[in-house]
Amino acid sequence: MATGALQPRPGPRVAYPGPVPGPLLLRCEYLESGRCASCTLIRTPYDVQLAGKQDRCATALGPVAPGLVWDEPLPSRPWGFRNKAKLVVGGTREAPTLGILDRDGQGVDLRHCHLYEPGLGTAVTRLPGLVAALGLVPYDVPRRTGELKHLIVTHSPDGELMVRFVLRSPGQVGRIRRALPELAAALPGLRVVSANLQPVHAAVLEGPEEVVLSDTAELPMRVGDVTLRLRPRSFFQTNTAVAAGLYRQARSWVDEVDPPTLWDLYCGVGGFALHLLTRPDGTARDVLGVEVSAEAVDSARAAAAGLPGRPRFLAGDVAEHLRTAPPPDLVVVNPPRRGIGDLAGWLEASPVRHVLYSSCNVVSLARDLAAMPSLVPVRARLFDMFPQTGHHEVLVLLERRGPTA
Repeated sequence: MATGALQPRPGPRVAYPGPVPGPLLLRCEYLESGRCASCTLIRTPYDVQLAGKQDRCATALGPVAPGLVWDEPLPSRPWGFRNKAKLVVGGTREAPTLGILDRDGQGVDLRHCHLYEPGLGTAVTRLPGLVAALGLVPYDVPRRTGELKHLIVTHSPDGELMVRFVLRSPGQVGRIRRALPELAAALPGLRVVSANLQPVHAAVLEGPEEVVLSDTAELPMRVGDVTLRLRPRSFFQTNTAVAAGLYRQARSWVDEVDPPTLWDLYCGVGGFALHLLTRPDGTARDVLGVEVSAEAVDSARAAAAGLPGRPRFLAGDVAEHLRTAPPPDLVVVNPPRRGIGDLAGWLEASPVRHVLYSSCNVVSLARDLAAMPSLVPVRARLFDMFPQTGHHEVLVLLERRGPTA
C-alpha cells in the first residue's frame, strides 16, 4: 500500500433510518428487517422504560432495604448516547461489514446505529471503507480464516477518538502502522490507535496483548470537572453524560456524610476517587484507590496530577489490601456484575461507617446487601446508562447502624 493512497472504499449501501410517529418513537430499519434485536425495549416509550426499570430495581431491593429512599431516576438521551462501539468485522476484503454476526456467523452491517454519539457515528460510517482500503481481511468465523476480528472505537466529549484493531495475529500490525497518517486524515480527532492480538477462535472480544501504534496511549475523557485518562484496555461507562451524573450524585451524598478517609475499591481509572478528593470545606480528603489492573492505576495517577489533595492509587488485589491497612470511614465499590463477594463479609465485620455501592446488577446487589445487615441502605438512585434495553446502574448509600455505629 503506497503512503498517501489510503482512501475509503464505498461499502454496501445501508438506508439510514428516519423518525416516524408511533410506538417505535424512532424507526429502526435494522430491527424492522430482522437484522438486529439488541434494543429489546425499542417499542416501549422512553418514560415507560425508565419507570419499569425503577420498579424492577425497587422491587428487587425491597426485601433487604424496606426503608430505602429513592431519588428520581436520572434519565439519558434515548438515542445518540453511546461513546463506544464494539464492532464485529465481517463480510469480505472488498466490502467489510461492521456490527454483529448472524446465526450462520456472517457479518451484519450496523454502521448507522442510532445509539452512537454523533462523532462516534461519523467515525463508524467511515471505517468500513478504510478497512477495505487497508486490505485487511475480515475474520470468517465458520471457516476460521482472515485477520481482522473486531474494531473497538471510543469517542470523547472533546471529539477525540481511540480506535483498536483486534487481529488474529501480528502479521498486519505493520500495515496499520504505515497507514496512520491516512487514518488520521480520514478520521478527524483520531488520537489513539492500537492493535490488539486475539489469536483464539472463541467468542472473546479482545486478547491479552496490546500494541499501541500512535504517539500516545491515552484518550482524555472529560467528565464534569475531572478529566479521566483512558488507555486501550481501560473500562469506562458507555454513556458519558449519565456517568457524569453518577459521579455528581456520589459527590453530593459523600459530602453529606463528610468522611475524612475514603477508599475506592475496584477503582479502575479513578472515576469515583477523583470526584471525591475534597471535603465541603475545601480541605483534602484522604483518598485511596485500589485496582488489580496496573495500567488502570497508571491512568488514575496521571489523571490525579494537578488535582487537589494527594490521592493514592495502588495496583493489587483488594482482599490483600484489606488485611494490611486500617479501614477508612467510607468505602466506594463499583464491582463487575457478579458483585463484591467476600468483601461483603469484611465490610459487615469492619468499623466502616458508610458504603457507596454502584451496581450494574440489582440481583447481585440485593445479595450483597443481605450479607451486610449492619450497613443499612438509606439512599438509592437509578441511572439509565443503557436506554432501549433492560440494563441499569444503581447507586446506593449505606449507613452503619450496628454495634460499631
